[in-house]
Amino acid sequence: MDFKNNDNKNMSPTTCMSIGMCLGAGVGAAIGALQDNIALWLPVGLSVGMCLGLAIGQSKKGGDNEDGDENGSDNK
Repeated sequence: MDFKNNDNKNMSPTTCMSIGMCLGAGVGAAIGALQDNIALWLPVGLSVGMCLGLAIGQSKKGGDNEDGDENGSDNK
């Protein structure tokens, strides 16, 4: 097994979003089981996990802007 390239910076935002969705679904199901309302908490956990996973994936990507402006302002 090759463990040389174990750098998480190469993970795509989609991969981070998928991991976040899985973790969120698990947490949502656990909270739903405790609250006796899985039908509410499963999609809530899934949505929160998806948003957090996507945000983490974008931050690991380096926060590239479309126009290449580092500070994100519109200087037109």
